[in-house]
Amino acid sequence: MSDGQESDEGGKEQMGVGIALGIGVGVALGVALDNIAMGVALGVAVGVAMGTALSNQ
Repeated sequence: MSDGQESDEGGKEQMGVGIALGIGVGVALGVALDNIAMGVALGVAVGVAMGTALSNQ
């Protein structure tokens, strides 16, 4: 594998971690706010943003 492919796989892994963390935070917010659907949607958005930030490092 070339270095570009290895870093791409690492970025995908970090993206997945960010999305998973965001969904977890979203579910927690949804339970706290008594609106799980809104919390999950917010969590996915936060997770994608976190994953993108982590994968670009």
